[in-house]
Amino acid sequence: MLKKPETLFVLGYMLLPLFALISAIVGLTMILGGNKIAGIIVLIVVTQVFTFGAFFALRKRKALLLQEHDAGTL
Repeated sequence: MLKKPETLFVLGYMLLPLFALISAIVGLTMILGGNKIAGIIVLIVVTQVFTFGAFFALRKRKALLLQEHDAGTL
């Protein structure tokens, strides 16, 4: 499943950044609502996991596309 550039495109450019944005909003809402410790954990841990997941998906997609391009030129 993670070997297709189309799937990695959807993950890297659409889903994971959206989840990172939603988790950041949830974390800030928790902090403003008075639940500071849980809000900071959501902001630091969960948001960063989604962000780094998006970067990982985009780097893997780029590597797959370069590999396909190099295999096509031979």
